[in-house]
Amino acid sequence: MTGPDEHPGIPDPTRREPADRLASEPVQSTTRAEHHEPAVQDVAAAGTEATPVETRTEGWSRLARMGRPRLTKANLLATVLAVALGFGVMTQVQQQHTTGLASMSQADLIALLDSVNARSGKLNTEIDTLTRLRDSLKTGGDAAALKAAQDRLTTLQILAGTIPVQGPGITMTITDPQKSVASSNILDAVEELRDAGAEAIQIGPVRVVASTWFALSDQNTLIVDGTTLKPPYVVKAIGDSHTMSTAMAIPGGVVESLRQLGSTATITSANVIQVTALRASSQPRYAQPDKAAG
Repeated sequence: MTGPDEHPGIPDPTRREPADRLASEPVQSTTRAEHHEPAVQDVAAAGTEATPVETRTEGWSRLARMGRPRLTKANLLATVLAVALGFGVMTQVQQQHTTGLASMSQADLIALLDSVNARSGKLNTEIDTLTRLRDSLKTGGDAAALKAAQDRLTTLQILAGTIPVQGPGITMTITDPQKSVASSNILDAVEELRDAGAEAIQIGPVRVVASTWFALSDQNTLIVDGTTLKPPYVVKAIGDSHTMSTAMAIPGGVVESLRQLGSTATITSANVIQVTALRASSQPRYAQPDKAAG
């Protein structure tokens, strides 16, 4: 019978190596990916090392089974509650997006649609006019250019309030028996009229332009560009009368806001509205044309 030292290639399972020797020897990798050896040779060469590999595999499988969530009543209830909560949140978000229009009556929706369509038609007409002007300037001579410049000058004079104008529009009379109308309410009315396509606006004897400002006096009366006005406040606007009337009467708009303050706003349409108040023309002190921009 030969001893274990006679066959150095076969390890002795009963022999124990010193701890310092085991610590000093580097650990050799046994994976097939590093040695690039076939799986059959690994098993044949490993011999008794196949058992630890199987043990590790079983250990990982057992650990995976332990970490797998169990279907209990508590887990099932939590899942159902989470799904219900998510569905409720999504429903609430969708309702918030549709509440604005869904709460409006059919008549209000029709009025809103008419206002949008009228505004869209006005913009399309303006686009067509500018397109024709561009084409005429490209093909025409000095006469076309002079007419275009004159038309542009007239438009700027209307916007600046330096010439009187007339045309179809509305007159809105605002009462204030409780002196509860704020300057912000009048400013909201002016902005709504501009958004509805008003081309010229006059409040009392004051022409409203881009630089117009609003305030309240000590007696809670309206001040427009330094001019103190007393109620009722008469607002004249030239433009599409139907579009402007609809914009004023829209739910939650100017008329309803004034009514909540105890005031009334009466709107009348006419084929001819005269805006005769004028603004003094002034030369800009700081702004100058940029010649480099052409």
